[in-house]
Amino acid sequence: MMREAMDAYVERGEIPGIVTATVRGGEVEINELGTTSLGGSDAMRSDTIFRVASMTKPVVAVAAMTLVEDGVLGLDDAVDDHLPELADRRVLRRPDGPLDDTVPAARPITLRDLLTFRMGFGMSPAVPLDAPIMVSASERQVNVAPPKTLPELTAREWLARFGELPLMFQPGEQWAYHTSATVLGILISRAAGRKLDDYLRERVFAPLEMRDSGFAVPAGKRDRFATQYGVDPDSGKLVVFDGPGDDSKWAQVPPSPDGGADLLSTVDDYLAFARMLASGGGEILSPASVSQMITDQLAPGQSTFDPGTGWGFGMSVMRSGEHAGEYGWSGGTGTCWFNDPAADLVAILLTQRMWDSPQPPPVVRDFVAAAYAG
Repeated sequence: MMREAMDAYVERGEIPGIVTATVRGGEVEINELGTTSLGGSDAMRSDTIFRVASMTKPVVAVAAMTLVEDGVLGLDDAVDDHLPELADRRVLRRPDGPLDDTVPAARPITLRDLLTFRMGFGMSPAVPLDAPIMVSASERQVNVAPPKTLPELTAREWLARFGELPLMFQPGEQWAYHTSATVLGILISRAAGRKLDDYLRERVFAPLEMRDSGFAVPAGKRDRFATQYGVDPDSGKLVVFDGPGDDSKWAQVPPSPDGGADLLSTVDDYLAFARMLASGGGEILSPASVSQMITDQLAPGQSTFDPGTGWGFGMSVMRSGEHAGEYGWSGGTGTCWFNDPAADLVAILLTQRMWDSPQPPPVVRDFVAAAYAG
């Protein structure tokens, strides 16, 4: 059923290529459909490299939890020691109000705030795009945007610009999307005393044999790097967002990779990551840490999702409904992942067509339906 559902998108020319993986009861099914570029001849494979966008967030959350288990970071410790640029925050009286109408933060930002996206800053329905705080974030180029569309800043430069802004909400008060993950990546690098990509390679990728995951594609692997497409809003046609060549936005590791969006991976690699969580942490984390990550951490009224969906550490968690307990996240570059412990199901979708709306595109909905249908 999965192959037929996904092949329809390739046959209609809506998506050049798709790779899916599902695991049910220990049985793995991989589907490789279409090509790595529009009109190209290189077939999709399970080791084709994709830009997984916000599927970066759960990976970086796992890395943070390794530092917690090592005793380097505490979930409820203030981040000020490692991120002094974020000490002594001011907070807007109203998230859509003037930038000079602020009060002191009631408490410092903690690691738990970053993992649960409650640091007080990010995308939120309570803050329209024309609000002063959003305009100022855009002017400083520290706003939320698709991967690799903002200037590549060092961590120090990014934090200096971000630190000029007040928070939208008091720390711990309200869920807001993305920015917490960017800050988390910087915190991990500083706490670990090494670059984020090096730490991920040492503590997550190498133990799980995720050989093709990282923040850049070496020249020797670019024959497996899918071309990324956006959608022209006027014609509806696919247009190249990023190619696989030397001029790719992912040709070199940036000065400070975005812990919320910049990761590259394959279905083989991400399947190893997803199955690690499904097994309770394997060699990477303890079952207790995984349990915290996949448990809804939000209080009533903090979530901007529908009432049945909450947020754990770096990923969504279904708190009620038919698939209660399901956890995972998707990426705006055309990707989706979830684990459902009750159904003994792991499911991953990788495409190279970017979302053109905040709502999941039809291919994601059909993928989820096919995954559950078996």
